Amino acid sequence: MSMKEAMRTRHTVRKYLDKPLPEEIIQKLNARIAENNARYDLAIKLMVNDTRPFNAVLRLVLAKGVKNYLILSGKNTPDLDEKLGYCGADLMLFAQTLGLNTWWIGVTYSRKATSQVADGEKIIGVIAIGYGATQGVPHKSKRPEEVASYKGEAPEWFKNGVEAALLAPTAINRQAFKIFGDGNKVKITCNNGIFTGAELGIVKYHFELGAGAENFEWI
Repeated sequence: MSMKEAMRTRHTVRKYLDKPLPEEIIQKLNARIAENNARYDLAIKLMVNDTRPFNAVLRLVLAKGVKNYLILSGKNTPDLDEKLGYCGADLMLFAQTLGLNTWWIGVTYSRKATSQVADGEKIIGVIAIGYGATQGVPHKSKRPEEVASYKGEAPEWFKNGVEAALLAPTAINRQAFKIFGDGNKVKITCNNGIFTGAELGIVKYHFELGAGAENFEWI
């Protein structure tokens, strides 16, 4: 499965099977995490067979079967949230290519328990990862014209990027972002409270994957 195929098939999954991650899968995930951490100076970490961030009620109701997760953390810099959003998106789609499912959790986890095992200074969330009880369902989405505008006739790469951005997970599925194109210049803005930085990174990653990074530049 390619990353583009993963983008189209990945949906949020909140309930997981009691099935351990094979060592080969763990090694592949850790290698991808190491690449992202090195490139963007982050401290993302995979935790396996650990339920500390999820209390008993969450494990029974919201996060049933969640035993593996990624800690999204790093140095507390102005662009940390965006970088973690961008890399978190990459890791979610990479996990999908390995036959796994994911769930970005921004609020409903124990920040205190997570901080005890995190390697970074600031944590913005965790990503549950494992074999889903289902494959999830597509989220309700806005129309391209509701989130994007292009000066003149929009090229195919821009349209593809917008469609990809609409597949990105966002908090409460608000899709509170706007995409503006002019020639080969693209700008994305986002306004979703405390999730703004992370969602900007997530949406940028999806747009790049759909549009092709070689076709445009960010402004």
